[in-house]
Amino acid sequence: MTSRAGNGSALDEVSKRIIEQLQEDGRRPYAAIGKAVGLSEAAVRQRVQRLLDAGVMQIVAVTDPLQVGFSRQAMIGIRAEGDLTAVADQLADMPEVDYVVVTAGSFDLLVEAVCENDDALLDLISTRIRTTPGVRTTETFVYLKLRKQLYNWGTR
Repeated sequence: MTSRAGNGSALDEVSKRIIEQLQEDGRRPYAAIGKAVGLSEAAVRQRVQRLLDAGVMQIVAVTDPLQVGFSRQAMIGIRAEGDLTAVADQLADMPEVDYVVVTAGSFDLLVEAVCENDDALLDLISTRIRTTPGVRTTETFVYLKLRKQLYNWGTR
């Protein structure tokens, strides 16, 4: 069984296994991945490039925000009116915002913000998020301690 990538192309089992290998270690050598999935290093390199080009995955460095100068993180629940996609796009353009999702339930949108300090978070919420057209109310959930953050959920 294959699943559909975001661009409509099918992900075969070998591509899924390559993705899972990279989720475990984004720096894993292509030769090691090739041994694990039964392909040559060149074939793995080609498949990885196709997955990157198609937007199926990204390979990035994940940092600890505290250690790189961002001492305040928060999830902001937003109730909005009008075109949610337009509101979400405006929020996504803000440099402090690293995650935006349209939701069902009490909030229309959830936005994660990573800021240098409380003053920067206050400025973001008060002068930019709350003044965005379509935003009615916000509720901020300040992160006190990160206990788990994984990116290795595999493929289906």
